[in-house]
Amino acid sequence: MPYRAPVSDFRFLMDHVVGFHDVAATDRFAESTPDMVDAILTEAAKMCEEILAPLNRSGDLHPAHLENGVVRTSPGFGDGYKAIAEGGWIGMSASPEVGGMGLPMTLTTTVNEMMSSACLALQLNPLMTQGQIEALEHHASDAIKETYLPKLISGEWCGTMNLTEPQAGSDVGALRSKAEPNGDGSYAITGQKIYISWADNDFTENVCHLVLARLPDGVAGTKGISLFMVPKFIPDEAGNPGKQNDLRVVSLEHKMGLHGSPTAVMEYSGATGWLVGPEHGGMAAMFTMMNNARLGVGVQGIGAAEGALQHALSYAQERKQGKAPGTGTIIEHADVRRMLTTMKADIYAARAIALMNAVAIDMALATGDAGWKTRAAFLTPIGKSFGTDVGIEAASTGVQVHGGMGFIEETGAAQYSRDVRVTAIYEGTNGIQAMDLVARKLMDGGEAAFRLLEEIQQGAEAAKATCPELAEAVWDAAESLRETTEWLVDQGDLNQRFAGAVPYLRAFARVLGGHVHLASAIAGDAAREKLATFYIKRLLPEHVGLLAHVREGADDLMAITAEDLAA
Repeated sequence: MPYRAPVSDFRFLMDHVVGFHDVAATDRFAESTPDMVDAILTEAAKMCEEILAPLNRSGDLHPAHLENGVVRTSPGFGDGYKAIAEGGWIGMSASPEVGGMGLPMTLTTTVNEMMSSACLALQLNPLMTQGQIEALEHHASDAIKETYLPKLISGEWCGTMNLTEPQAGSDVGALRSKAEPNGDGSYAITGQKIYISWADNDFTENVCHLVLARLPDGVAGTKGISLFMVPKFIPDEAGNPGKQNDLRVVSLEHKMGLHGSPTAVMEYSGATGWLVGPEHGGMAAMFTMMNNARLGVGVQGIGAAEGALQHALSYAQERKQGKAPGTGTIIEHADVRRMLTTMKADIYAARAIALMNAVAIDMALATGDAGWKTRAAFLTPIGKSFGTDVGIEAASTGVQVHGGMGFIEETGAAQYSRDVRVTAIYEGTNGIQAMDLVARKLMDGGEAAFRLLEEIQQGAEAAKATCPELAEAVWDAAESLRETTEWLVDQGDLNQRFAGAVPYLRAFARVLGGHVHLASAIAGDAAREKLATFYIKRLLPEHVGLLAHVREGADDLMAITAEDLAA
């Protein structure tokens, strides 16, 4: 079925809910006028609907494959990538000084969501490059910036991120890859990396790998890791691809989904690389890329959810089954209506949270205000986890709406579920995101959390005159979340926090979702008010059970032994 970009939702959220007017009011982003925003959304939607969406099924049925050491991509992906690159969508938020558009991350986030809905497997390629661009802007030498950034931004070259090794997954500090100085400012990189998304392709002139490795004097753990730029083809004096570097794709993984996106095992055998950032400062540099990617991955989940919803809604409006009133199609059944409305309400909440996160990033960049930076950091694990959880849940529900036909591959419903499943795993599993939220993000004594909760309660107070019942429910939920946050901050033993980290993150997302739905109900039309009513009355109450889980701590959980589980 055709994909239709949710442009009206983006416009409404930016105008009335997430505070994009603050971004447009800054000197840095003063060109982000309503007319410019409309033009960006309209053109990106056209590309996604007409060029990328038709490629989605092709990528699933005709996966990328390795042929005599060369990665051959899915039919049409080269043309789709060309449309992305020529449209300037890769370097939207990159600095104009190096060829980017200098647009707000908020706009880049809307475009990334549309591309994710249209063809998630292909969208992962520019997402990786966007993260690499940001890492290089912040940490690379001028020489590396001059050589690589213009080509990455134009899309002539693309970028990857190489962290994981067979023995070092989430524990990056256990990596064994080595970097030996060559004596000329370059380094010889040796080691094997796994799970490298878009490690190679047959449509860009070069593939630029950011690789974590350890120098000879690097201490054990993450503090001894450095970051290196290791290109597939070593640039010549003119900055063009020169001789082949000593690296190769060993194999491609056979995956559950995202078949159009080649995920490789990479081998580096003394490959030439250049240091990015200071010696032993690789994790700080890589985290710049990873934090960019975490918001992007959350948006991937939302995009897949939107695609699954549109697919399921179209089927429900056509499928006649049982004694349904009205149109006689299954959308008239209460349970099907429940499933579709849950999908839509959760997608809307997750989309708003992602845009709130992006606005905070933009404001931090435009103003240099530490408060905005802290807000962006706090929202990142929530946006990543909730966006991907919603993607997985909505895609699964989409299969359920189809009934037996959802289990049949020809309908296309299952592809959304298979493709989106990895988003809760890569760029830091959702469990790790939640642990980060209750540990690092509460190191300030909960100040960032409390500021958000205060904002939610102020919004609820203002809404009481218009939607008193909904406003009271949101205010009460925020107060319960405040009390549990205070309880978490008081827990000196991090394990007591970690045991309830995932439900805490989910509860925070639920309450934020209530906040954005309430704001939409006040500023929007009858349809938005009805959707807000559904979310606040039926989904928001989940926070009660989630917070009860949090406050049980770790003792009873850790008392369950491995033997108990195996009994």
